[in-house]
Amino acid sequence: MVVLALAQVVLPRLAASRISSRVGRYGAVQSVSVSAWPALKLLWADADSVHVRAKHLAMTPKQAAALLWEGHGVTDTQLDAESLSLESLHLSDARLEKHGSALHAEALASEADVRAALPAGFGVRLLRSGGGQVEVQATGALFGVGASVNAVALAQEGKLIAHPLGFLVQALHLTLFSDRHVYVEGVGASVHGEHPLSYALSMSARLL
Repeated sequence: MVVLALAQVVLPRLAASRISSRVGRYGAVQSVSVSAWPALKLLWADADSVHVRAKHLAMTPKQAAALLWEGHGVTDTQLDAESLSLESLHLSDARLEKHGSALHAEALASEADVRAALPAGFGVRLLRSGGGQVEVQATGALFGVGASVNAVALAQEGKLIAHPLGFLVQALHLTLFSDRHVYVEGVGASVHGEHPLSYALSMSARLL
């Protein structure tokens, strides 16, 4: 019984330190809390809940997916980051939640940050969002079309894709995100603030 009691105290702390080190590869971690009963399940990389708070994280979408897969044995996961850089896109107030295999991510992005993430001469303007899709007006040759065109971002066969709307260009598409462990189910966007303009972005998915 003494050994089990010690394990209940020590193992969550060791797990929190290990998680802090792994997430810390991508930025500044402020705190990590781990809950597991019995704590011995942590020896098999299983846990009841993990909560990570970070100041700033910078990673690629592939690295983010790999980090999620590392924690697939955790029942409930929550990661909060004051700022998050996914390659060239800078986000703030980012939150990722995992309940079982269900994933939900949300974050804020300013219009300036969205514009900075696009190549020079390209632009997007939010038109509407609903049903797991986001429709925008795209300017520049984003789809090989040199004029302004309406486009939609949506989930298709577990991938996040974007394609222009219109009979002649409907078949054109860009794959925005694809990973064998993350099955995208839908995305959303809304205006968060107007002065300056900012957006609330979200994505729902499943961990495979």
